[in-house]
Amino acid sequence: MSQEIFDKANSVLTEIQSTTPNNADELEQFRIRYIGTKGAVKGLMGEIRNVDNDRKREYGQLVNKVKEVAESKHAQLQQGFEAQADAVVADIDLTAPGEPLELGARHPVSVVMNRIIDIFQRIGFVVAEEREIEDDWHNFTAMNTPEDHPARDMQDTFYLMNDPARLLRTHTSSVQARVMTTQEPPIRIIAPGRVYRNETISARSHCQFHQVEGLYIDENVSFADMKQTLYYFAKEMYGATKVRLRPSYFPFTEPSAEMDVYWGLKDENDYRITKGTGWLEILGCGMVDPKVLENCGIDPNKYTGFAWGMGIERQAMLQYRITDIRYLFENDTRFLKQFQSAL
Repeated sequence: MSQEIFDKANSVLTEIQSTTPNNADELEQFRIRYIGTKGAVKGLMGEIRNVDNDRKREYGQLVNKVKEVAESKHAQLQQGFEAQADAVVADIDLTAPGEPLELGARHPVSVVMNRIIDIFQRIGFVVAEEREIEDDWHNFTAMNTPEDHPARDMQDTFYLMNDPARLLRTHTSSVQARVMTTQEPPIRIIAPGRVYRNETISARSHCQFHQVEGLYIDENVSFADMKQTLYYFAKEMYGATKVRLRPSYFPFTEPSAEMDVYWGLKDENDYRITKGTGWLEILGCGMVDPKVLENCGIDPNKYTGFAWGMGIERQAMLQYRITDIRYLFENDTRFLKQFQSAL
């Protein structure tokens, strides 16, 4: 029995001497296997009780040798691996510039939307956001567009196949409807977001785009208030000094208007986008129809308000002279990298 224990100890010694870890991870496994708290050396020490008394001293010396060889080899290899790591660190030029990080770019739609939001926030408007899948009442009926209203033909709508009463919102006016039905005046909001219409995709139109709409409701709000608010926007956004309002029609405002800024005729592109007039349409607006206020539970005899809306893609195309709206949705990095310097 004693001889088997001695043979086992010698076998462990031979194994330690022949094992050479190649890296720090393997060295840690070497330590755990041989000199850890549950390692081979610990096990050999426990066998001393099974050794004959006249050979215990000899066995103890053998186990000590196994332990010393294992610890010595571990210490020597550990020192070598640490030296290698220090050498690698020493080879690094700490004065050299770091690896350049390629910066991303804000999407031009995001740039323009943030700019518009910032302009209106300066004069007290707050951002309101809502769902993109909307019900028919908030999208159409509340905004004075009942089922038989001809204005519904102005917008081709995506309805959900499994629920025809629900749709992808065609404008962010639905946000205005939800705010008016849940908040008491005064209300002063802007509603940015993505909208959807079943339109043929071309250089000038898309089935998805972004809008920013605004709404202000309070006592004694007038058309003059709306004009000054939008003039402030045109001046901040375009540097415009001349604006004009042309009569128009929207089912949820009365009277309604479209706002133009004088863009100028400095080059051929100006002639093209203004059709030779120098004037450029930027948004639609009007006084909130009393019927809309009534639909949303607001007393039209006490409160008045105005609203406006504009397409963000159109503003971005004007700001950056983009000729095709499809560029804004194709995620072509060659196009997007042009806006790395944009805020």
